[in-house]
Amino acid sequence: MEIEVDKGILKSSGAELLPNGRRGLRIHDWEIETLRGTILTSLALQDWEEKLHTSHLPEMVFGENALVLRHLSSHAKIHFNAFDALAGWKQEGLPPVEVPAAEKWKFRSKPSQQVILDYDYTFTTPYRGSEVVEKDQEEEKANTEVEASLQWENCDEQIDLAALSLKEPILFYDEVVLYEDELADNGVSLLTVKVRVMPSSWFLLLRFWLRVDGVLMRLRETRMHCVFGKGETPTVLRESCWREATFQSLSAKGYPVDLAVYSDPSSISQRLPVIKQMTQKLKIPRKV
Repeated sequence: MEIEVDKGILKSSGAELLPNGRRGLRIHDWEIETLRGTILTSLALQDWEEKLHTSHLPEMVFGENALVLRHLSSHAKIHFNAFDALAGWKQEGLPPVEVPAAEKWKFRSKPSQQVILDYDYTFTTPYRGSEVVEKDQEEEKANTEVEASLQWENCDEQIDLAALSLKEPILFYDEVVLYEDELADNGVSLLTVKVRVMPSSWFLLLRFWLRVDGVLMRLRETRMHCVFGKGETPTVLRESCWREATFQSLSAKGYPVDLAVYSDPSSISQRLPVIKQMTQKLKIPRKV
């Protein structure tokens, strides 16, 4: 979804587009960029399998796709990528979902070999993003150690969704697919991240959506919001909400089980009960 933004609105908002054809912008000491590439090649896929200690990866892994948010003065970076998400999947190691069509899937990964489904073929991930404090050029030359990660703290604050619904110019919007699998035509497993930048703030949604037809639906969403100019130290709020339900439980509540009804996770999310919820904040540190 391309959005044409008036240069006057960009300028009055203190924003500028990234140079050299890069997708994104700079605004209030933040550089927000999306990266796009092709599906992993067979050679790259093999390399990822070795690094992740697995012989199973989604059908479509967009290894070059990413969303990167850099806070320029502190060198803090929040980013979203497929490798870290799949590392989370591997570490969580959920048991495989039982499906009636499981017998057909025994040959889905390697046609020449019988594959036993003893792993989480849905690629469900607990991933909520990656963060790091990057080295600057002087630190790179001196090879000095830098704080490896940023620290999130649990909090009671919530993202102001009412403020986000106000009509405000969208300076930049993009959606990036990190990986996708159609579960041998028995559903969908999809991880995406969307970002929206307005004159007052940036907002993003990381969404893992799973539908195993006739069996299970799972929705894991992480929202982040940062308001510009609120205090000297920028604060990012992060809300994570996991929802899940079986088709059987939805049917028992009187909801339809027609698959066409469940093609869009946004429209049916409220039907899925919450199984885990968490709100945290991140105070961007000053660079010492």
